[in-house]
Amino acid sequence: MMVGKVIIKDNVRKEWIDYNGHMNDAEYVRVFSWGVDRFMKIIGIDDTFREENNYTIFTMESHVCYLAEMKIDEPIEVHLSIIDYDAKRAHVFFELYGADGKRAATSEQMLMGMNQLTGRPGPFPDRILANIKELAARHTPKKKPGEVGRVIGIRRK
Repeated sequence: MMVGKVIIKDNVRKEWIDYNGHMNDAEYVRVFSWGVDRFMKIIGIDDTFREENNYTIFTMESHVCYLAEMKIDEPIEVHLSIIDYDAKRAHVFFELYGADGKRAATSEQMLMGMNQLTGRPGPFPDRILANIKELAARHTPKKKPGEVGRVIGIRRK
């Protein structure tokens, strides 16, 4: 059973293919960036909200794991899970799936609510926080995915 909310359906575009014949690593990041935009809209931070409230979300940290190659025209499906949240941060997890349910990449991200007038972090407005809470209630995995909290490094024996 998939826990994550499906937020993007698309296909690998020709211009995303690199000299190795598969989707370039930067394009995986582009798709996950679209995921942040979709998350913002889902919780109620659209263009109008940003303009009227001078409030947005910044990505503070991101960790991408590349798990499988994606080929031209292959279907893309991005799933969103909420790992954790507090008054001004959302710890989110995206999974990118390809053809036949192939799990091709993940992106763990720390997102921060920002007051655009001060340029400083600010708590989520009540309505936005309520939407995050509701999303988390439906799309938080019982067990954290293996990629969450990973530390990059060379394993030594």
